[in-house]
Amino acid sequence: MKILIIEDEKPAVNKLTGLLKKIDDTIIISGVIESVEGSINWLSDNPAPDLILMDIRLEDGICFEIFETINVKTPVIFTTAYDEYAIKAFKINSVDYLLKPVDENSLKNALDKFHSLHFNKSRDIENIRPLLEEFSKQYKSRFLVKTGEHYKSISTNDICYFYIIEKNTFLKTAEGKTFGLDFSLEQIQNVINPGKFFRINRKFIVNADLISDIVSYYSNRLLLKLENNEKNDELVVSREKVSAFKKWMDR
Repeated sequence: MKILIIEDEKPAVNKLTGLLKKIDDTIIISGVIESVEGSINWLSDNPAPDLILMDIRLEDGICFEIFETINVKTPVIFTTAYDEYAIKAFKINSVDYLLKPVDENSLKNALDKFHSLHFNKSRDIENIRPLLEEFSKQYKSRFLVKTGEHYKSISTNDICYFYIIEKNTFLKTAEGKTFGLDFSLEQIQNVINPGKFFRINRKFIVNADLISDIVSYYSNRLLLKLENNEKNDELVVSREKVSAFKKWMDR
């Protein structure tokens, strides 16, 4: 069995590799990838492994950006220190969700579960459909913001981008208005439609529908211009995100 490890912490890689060899010394490690961009490139250029062990938070972003960019059919066992992504992981082709520190027993059980599911092709999808529907959710379509003594509901269709300044989060509308939010960018990223919004760097999440121009920028980056937005100097796709962003825009 060939396993790809996607993990940016060296101690975690060493532990997983040791546990895998202890559980089954015939396992072949196809590769070890540390980033979202590296994973996208590897999975695009290499034969699919039998299984992927994947951390949630990688050195250049959240692993779900991989699935938003390319079609990954390989079963995945998620390994992470955070439990808040379990539902989102379940909606992908997830075999199991292991919390760090991963121990031998939990990893062995996950591998046994993979073997049971992977090699039993007669499994009826209708048996798990009710469970999938139970965990399914709609992406957030509106944000309620406060302006003075009043509240205003803003459609995500009218939002140019979300951004942070000094740990405070804001949204900017297509009309050029700015409103504060009681969310972190990471929280926002988990509730908005990943087919519509993309996190271009650590500070900005942009609305693809409102991008009017994409310009080559120094240091192999990209500068985005959005409709009705005069301030474009900070809307720069980081070098680490450029490859994923291009594939995301070219779906």
